[in-house]
Amino acid sequence: MATRKRVLITGAAGFLGSHLCDRFIKEDYHVIGMDNLITGDLSNIEHLFKLENFEFYNHDVSKFVHVPGDLDYILHFASPASPIDYLKIPIQTLKVGSLGIHNLLGLARVKKARIIIASTSEVYGDPSVNPQPEEYWGNVNPVGPRGVYDEAKRFQEAMTMAYHTFHGVETRIVRIFNTYGPRMRLNDGRVLPAFIGQALRGEDLTVFGDGTQTRSFCYVDDLVEGIYRLLMSDYAHPVNIGNPDEITIGQFAEEIIKLTGTQQKVIYKPLPQDDPKQRRPDITKAKELLKWEPKVNRTEGLKITYEYFKSLSKEALEKIDHKDFTTFNKK
Repeated sequence: MATRKRVLITGAAGFLGSHLCDRFIKEDYHVIGMDNLITGDLSNIEHLFKLENFEFYNHDVSKFVHVPGDLDYILHFASPASPIDYLKIPIQTLKVGSLGIHNLLGLARVKKARIIIASTSEVYGDPSVNPQPEEYWGNVNPVGPRGVYDEAKRFQEAMTMAYHTFHGVETRIVRIFNTYGPRMRLNDGRVLPAFIGQALRGEDLTVFGDGTQTRSFCYVDDLVEGIYRLLMSDYAHPVNIGNPDEITIGQFAEEIIKLTGTQQKVIYKPLPQDDPKQRRPDITKAKELLKWEPKVNRTEGLKITYEYFKSLSKEALEKIDHKDFTTFNKK
């Protein structure tokens, strides 16, 4: 056990964080998971608690972070990521992307650890170019409803690069595009779980806007592989990780109806403010630098994800709100 490398994963009980914990356990690391459970759920990582090379801290990384012993790697994936969540907890979203990244970069500097941060395609805002390359600076409304998330991630990138250039910290930045798979929350407000949840409940599928806006969906195992390769690379600038296979939301709704075998109608509602019209990554850098590209096609990935959602309890299926954020909003 003394020879195992040690990795800290923040947001460990979330959708992506829990899959990253699994990957690093598989690679025989000693994994330290950290999460304040504001949006994460212990059920995502409870299968790891019996392992000698996994430990968990219930902690908010926007407060001082202390981890005893050596650290080789830090993965900062703590943040609300769904529009429903970050509109309800806007201050916490900004704090985890500012105070949180400051604390973790400081920890990386002290421990001489390499750190990778979870950025997002949202740094591109509602893009005026398609697909979006890393060199595109974005079209973001800093004071719109999505600004709390978009600007938290943009600040996080700037702070990370500052620690890299000024303090010489080994940093990596992954810009994550739409990702799906088991452990997503049905009620997190994103289109894929929303459609599947509506289909399973026998409700009509709700499309916001006219359905011509596009998304590109990457299966979680592919994403985790890309993150792992980027962490182990020597490239410090942002890299897009996502699936460039673009589809309109209208077409996607029809795919979900076909997948689930339901007969629901598609209904249309107004598009929320600043909702991006296009999302498609340019993954040229990932292909060249990391020799990475997605392997799981949408048909295969959706089948696995649908089976996961079908296995949920009736209570989970009917649940409208994720949790009550009142106590967190008092802090």
